[in-house]
Amino acid sequence: MSHPSFSWSQQARALYADGALRFDPWAWHWAPATETVPADLQPVNACEALRALTGSLRLVPIAVIGPREASETERRIAEDLGAELARHGLQLLCGGRNGVMEASAKGHLEAGGQPIGLLPDGDWRSANPYVRIPIATGIGKSRNAIIAQSCPVLIAVGGGYGTMSEIAFGLHFDHKVLSLGDAPKMPGVIPCASVEEAMRLTAEHLLRVENQA
Repeated sequence: MSHPSFSWSQQARALYADGALRFDPWAWHWAPATETVPADLQPVNACEALRALTGSLRLVPIAVIGPREASETERRIAEDLGAELARHGLQLLCGGRNGVMEASAKGHLEAGGQPIGLLPDGDWRSANPYVRIPIATGIGKSRNAIIAQSCPVLIAVGGGYGTMSEIAFGLHFDHKVLSLGDAPKMPGVIPCASVEEAMRLTAEHLLRVENQA
């Protein structure tokens, strides 16, 4: 079922799919509704569903990846993307340094999020000033594989070889990889024309119904 019909019950504070499945926001799992479905169901799209679930979702991270030397356009896109992730109640994970990483963390923090930076360095103080939770790995570029493994969705904003390695890892781990701006064109990566499209595809992927028991 790739395109379910979502409905939100304000009374039950619950999300339903096709009137028969209820979403568990902590487990990110759909299961048959065992209770009487509330009468106040209102249709919502995937993005609206995530926003309604804000505060109850387990914070599975979404990666924003891109170059340390970013253009002004890339920084603007990344900042907008970070802010939208926060507004949708989603956790940002980035590489913690400058450029796209810094811009996405700035947008996320200023919109009420708590951005995580997974640093290649051994000192958390090397994080950009917008990272709320710096994690000093001390493993260098190998941290790219951890970012890719940890996130069900990776969104690339521009980038070079480092970003390409994260994209390749993401695809290898069968995760959704989206791109914005001048991100590397690679088979399996879905290009997005706007932050709004990237958010829609992210929400639809996270709320997909195929993973029900």
